[in-house]
Amino acid sequence: MNVTPLDLRQQQFRTVMRGFDRDEVIAFLAEAADDYEKALQDTERLRQEVARLEGAIAEHKEHERDLRNTLMTAQRLSDDIRDNAHKQAAAIVKDGETRAGMVLDKAQSRLEDVQREIDGLRMKRRESEASVEAIISALRSTLDFIREQDARDREERVIMHRPRHSARDASWGPERRGDGEDDAPRLVMAAER
Repeated sequence: MNVTPLDLRQQQFRTVMRGFDRDEVIAFLAEAADDYEKALQDTERLRQEVARLEGAIAEHKEHERDLRNTLMTAQRLSDDIRDNAHKQAAAIVKDGETRAGMVLDKAQSRLEDVQREIDGLRMKRRESEASVEAIISALRSTLDFIREQDARDREERVIMHRPRHSARDASWGPERRGDGEDDAPRLVMAAER
């Protein structure tokens, strides 16, 4: 049987001889009813507080679960980003090494081409020098030949223009010309001009 504070206040007892003091019992029941009512109010308040706190705990548990899920997702995302960064870095390094190798190969090829061009130009220079030296030598030879030829021609002209001395012309000398000079030096000088 559940007794309410109202039941305590309205409770009526029979009177008997030598029973309890009626006012005292009523006062005690009123006080007990007040205390019981307060206890019920406190119980209800505490029950509501417990329900509110249980709701808050459930909400906090939900938040905690969400935070854990968020943290796990963030950790997975962080791991994925780190893994992708490592993969991209490895790919960039590999690409850089490949490009560097290609640049080195091109540079080596270009160096070999330039070296071949230099060797070819040196060979052409030697050929040009040899050709110029040959031309100079040929020109010297030609010039020497021309000088020798000119000298021979002069000698032949001098010999051709020299007077022949015969017995008949022996008496004819410088004194007969009248000017007193010999004709031979004039002929040689004319041939040299």
